[in-house]
Amino acid sequence: MPDLATVTAERQRLRHGDREDHGDHGGCALEALRQDDPRQVGPYALLLHLRETASAVQYLAQAPDDGATVVVAVARPELAGLPAFRRRFQAEAQTAERLAGGWVRAPLASGTDAPELWTATAYVPALTLAEAVALAGPLPERAVRILGAALAETLSRVHATGAVLHGLAADTVLLAADGPRLTAFGALGAAAAAEAGPGGQLSVRLGYLTPEQLAGREPGPASDIFVLGLLLAYAATGATPWAAGPQDAAADRIAHAEPELAAVPAELRTLIARCLAKSPADRPTPGTLAAELALEGAAALARQGWLPGRVLSALAEQAAAANQARPAIEDTPGGRPGAWGPAPGSGEGRAGESAAGPTGAADVDSGLTRRLRAPRCGPAPALTHPATALALPPAQQPQQRAQLAPMPATTPTPTPTGAGAAPSPLPGGLSRRGLFAGIAAGAAGLVVGGAGALAFSGGDEDNAPSPRTDGNDAKPAARRRPLPGVAPDPLWHYQHPLTLTAGGPTPRIWRDQVLLIPGEELTTALDLRTGRPLWEQKAAGTKYGPEAADDTHCFVVTASDFLWLSAKDGLVKHRAPYEPLLAKGQQDTRVTLGWKVAADGPVVWFSGKAETLDGKKDKVTRTRTYLFAYDMAARKELWRTEMPNGRPGTVPRYEAVGIRPGSLLVRQDADSLTADQKKKAKGKAAFVLIDRRTGKTLWRKFFTGVRPDAGATDDPSGRLYAADDGRLRAYDTRSGKKLWRLKNASGPAGDAPFGFGDGVVRGKTLYVANGYNDVYAVDTASGTQQWKRSTEYPGRATPRVTLSDSGRTVFALNATQATAIGARDGRRLWKFQDSGVTAPGAPDTRAPYRAQTSAGGAVLWRGRNFYALPLD
Repeated sequence: MPDLATVTAERQRLRHGDREDHGDHGGCALEALRQDDPRQVGPYALLLHLRETASAVQYLAQAPDDGATVVVAVARPELAGLPAFRRRFQAEAQTAERLAGGWVRAPLASGTDAPELWTATAYVPALTLAEAVALAGPLPERAVRILGAALAETLSRVHATGAVLHGLAADTVLLAADGPRLTAFGALGAAAAAEAGPGGQLSVRLGYLTPEQLAGREPGPASDIFVLGLLLAYAATGATPWAAGPQDAAADRIAHAEPELAAVPAELRTLIARCLAKSPADRPTPGTLAAELALEGAAALARQGWLPGRVLSALAEQAAAANQARPAIEDTPGGRPGAWGPAPGSGEGRAGESAAGPTGAADVDSGLTRRLRAPRCGPAPALTHPATALALPPAQQPQQRAQLAPMPATTPTPTPTGAGAAPSPLPGGLSRRGLFAGIAAGAAGLVVGGAGALAFSGGDEDNAPSPRTDGNDAKPAARRRPLPGVAPDPLWHYQHPLTLTAGGPTPRIWRDQVLLIPGEELTTALDLRTGRPLWEQKAAGTKYGPEAADDTHCFVVTASDFLWLSAKDGLVKHRAPYEPLLAKGQQDTRVTLGWKVAADGPVVWFSGKAETLDGKKDKVTRTRTYLFAYDMAARKELWRTEMPNGRPGTVPRYEAVGIRPGSLLVRQDADSLTADQKKKAKGKAAFVLIDRRTGKTLWRKFFTGVRPDAGATDDPSGRLYAADDGRLRAYDTRSGKKLWRLKNASGPAGDAPFGFGDGVVRGKTLYVANGYNDVYAVDTASGTQQWKRSTEYPGRATPRVTLSDSGRTVFALNATQATAIGARDGRRLWKFQDSGVTAPGAPDTRAPYRAQTSAGGAVLWRGRNFYALPLD
């Protein structure tokens, strides 16, 4: 083993390009099928030998229906007959199905009940992390960030169930052109070595150890973070952090020595050191790690390109070799011509277009709606580079390995850990306590920092799955059940063909049937159930949000007209220029329609101004500002009430703070106040209550401490909840008195909304967020905090809060994530994140998440990407 100076010098040599030549095919050379390789597995005709793992051999194959290229992983024959192996193979295949999405590819089919165990997934050109480092040396810092963020995003989903992945290794992580992929979902898939033991046992040796395991404790979710830290250090330097020193003393170095991270880029060193902390409690959570590595998500960064040129060249050569192999199979019986690569219907999607809540969305055709699919992946062979090959210790004798309890034939449901709780089982039924027992009994060597051995008993033969004998062993991948903590499968994804302005008009759901998407050039309608575009109406380009006029029409305001469109086909059924309507036929009057204030049922409220002109010179002699109420169904103005004028040249903007059964509570936007109005207000907001039937002003009031742009929420009971210099207070709007202040809660007071944002009232509960990304449920009568939950959004921001129609789910919407929280108990249900589709800095990337809810579902969007998610 070379000393540290030698290792460091070799790392620097690799980093600066003085690398060895590894031949024309790079890290992963596809090979012709060997004499003992099968030619057909299930319905798939094998093309080439791809790579091997401890438990399976992977082949490139051709699908029979559409000719798509797929990867078929076939269990090693000497292991497939073991009942313990079969159960673990089946369990880890089921885990892959449940995790599919994001950076985990969805299985296309499997033969887990057949004598010959296999799974099939869509093919994408890729190298394992070990192959890529052996070929091109350490990865650039940016590539390491993307790699780490992608893996952390996946771990976040796994850890939400209380389970541990145990699937990270340099040979189980693939690097593809559009991002990394994870391919192992348990100890079997990540095994460094696997073999049949005496009495039908399965002996598996893992490639790592963690400090807590060496100290006699069970591995937990933080153990995955430690292994991820090892992988990131390896990716950044070409060596593991405890590589220097005798191999047989690796476990002692892991337990007691500090990691050698001098060659890690300075920007990553502290973060990787936190991952490698001796105490699991000191390691970051996957969500924190993902955010610190890539705030906008791994997919967003990877889309710009992320791999070194030599790796990309190897991927291109691999793809060409796979393509060249196709004619040989097309000439054989059952062969079918077709273009190379994933074909429509193959189940293969682009990065982030995942059914479990994408981490990013690749470019799609304009205006395309699609059912979201999962990305792709695959595993690896031995490496040869002297500084980067990971040393595998000599195999131990079977009698040295621990004997574990028989593995159940079914996969138990993970249970929470804690005092007196049973250890959470891993996929396949092995408990974390059992896993540790096997590791502690057989630790040796240094693969990724150490190695551990496991022994699985064959158990009762009667419990083993019985092989199928009908010869048709292919079965579609099972429909995945949602994992706790993971966003539900989106029903559809739609990408609007045009860029939608951040902060622009809000899409609306019409009668729980149609999603109306406004834009300056056109209005688009989608079938809410399928996401299929129903129509586009270019005559309905608008800066206002559309509304439901009645049971057959939607209402859109253009630059000059009120339009009534058929919700069914988008045809313009009625058009009314609004200037003569609002001018009421008065001569020498110019009307400017201002902002839409609010809408409720068939009534919509606008601000506007009417200017009286000198008949000869068109000079404005008088300006009046109004609040208009307009009945969209009856197509007539209901009333207008005069409001204070704003600063010259503007139509004052009024915000609807609350819509009560008989009244409308509004306040004027601070930017449109005149200098005299600001002086009289003395820094406070002016709230105005207007009678909905007559338009009469019922009162105009200021509330102590509430600034013009402070967060404010109205309660139909007559209370107002507003931010007061970093605190949340309740006011009686009738008397103006303060009622209560939320205790032990505060927000940043220096900038709008001054601590707390706008909230939502449902029943006797106020749901509101502060500027530290905490969401609160507060009793409206007493101000008692019912619960508090952080969104874990990095940085300081006030999320937008909305509530599902059922009232059971609270949404906290930030710039890069949507967090769903249980309204009853504050339990964080899941997070949703996509990457957008535009280059960094473009408007889409900066747009925050927004939401519209309907019965049983919600539409989330950011920029021009829309996702429909089922709820409750």
